[in-house]
Amino acid sequence: MTTTEIAVQPTHAADDRLPMSYEEYVAWEHEGSLAEWVDGEVIVFMPPLDRHQRVVLFLCSLLEFFVKIHKLGRVRTAPSGMRAIPGGSVREPDVLFLATEHLECLTERGLEGPADMVIEVVSDDSVSRDRSDKFYEYQEAGIREYWIIDPRPGKERTDFYVLDANARYQAVVPESNVYHSTVLPGLRLNLAWLWADDPDPLAALAESVGAAALAAALRQGE
Repeated sequence: MTTTEIAVQPTHAADDRLPMSYEEYVAWEHEGSLAEWVDGEVIVFMPPLDRHQRVVLFLCSLLEFFVKIHKLGRVRTAPSGMRAIPGGSVREPDVLFLATEHLECLTERGLEGPADMVIEVVSDDSVSRDRSDKFYEYQEAGIREYWIIDPRPGKERTDFYVLDANARYQAVVPESNVYHSTVLPGLRLNLAWLWADDPDPLAALAESVGAAALAAALRQGE
């Protein structure tokens, strides 16, 4: 049975792990599915729950609008691969930001090099992966800012990390329940937005850039 044949079998109750070389992974057709290549295996993840997706879509929209207004770079969301370390794992962050000066690393197949900022939204099966495996990978790769957002009911939590002068992540504690990004100066994230049933990225953006600037940007896009 070939790797492709294994991949199209019905989804199991847990993440599927498929032995595969990096070259086989690159040639593998898996559009629309979330899959990462780690230590000679492709891990195909279970579809995320709706609460997870609401947070991802909100953050992606907020960053996309903010980055476009200020012409800062590009925003991507999973499934979009990132090989942050040469020869290392291929991850698919929930949301990533790549600054304009690093756009040459963005290819048709994904990102060959580290993003400037990465956001992972926690699911039941990703706790150790997001808080341990990816934490140290992203730190080693030099990803300047790392957000871990846990929206699970009863476990709501946010963690923000920024690289220090020694290339080690240091936790940043939001002030008055608002986080101010260092990689995207001027971006403010009110943590209450993350737990809303239907968070509004445009309203959130207006608080960061001002209603007048937002209105002007929207008029330019007409």
